[in-house]
Amino acid sequence: MKRVIIAVVGTVLLVVGVALLVLPGPGLLLVLAGLVTLASEFPALERYVGPVRTRAMKAAEDSVASPIRIAGSVTCGLLLIAAGVVWGTVRWLPLSGWSCGTSLILSGLVLWGLLFWSYRRVQEQRRAART
Repeated sequence: MKRVIIAVVGTVLLVVGVALLVLPGPGLLLVLAGLVTLASEFPALERYVGPVRTRAMKAAEDSVASPIRIAGSVTCGLLLIAAGVVWGTVRWLPLSGWSCGTSLILSGLVLWGLLFWSYRRVQEQRRAART
């Protein structure tokens, strides 16, 4: 049963991450989370974790490389949340309703969470490099 649950969770993270590679959101980090989850039960996937981890961490660092990028990411999160509220309340929009609206709001919140995590991680690395 544990193996099935891990497979389902890992696959969902992987699929959502792949979708977010082209949609707004932290796709590469979710792909990494899916691969790490799946690799815990399926060791053959371990060989993909390293390269994806390297690219995901580089993307996370790049997202907080300058104040303009941080401001752009914060704005994107705000726009996703605003779009979620609009999609949840305005009935004449295509695919309107709270199922779509909630997913947009969650995407914005996840974006902010990962942005905060990336910023803290880069700051810790800079502090460690100075000492």
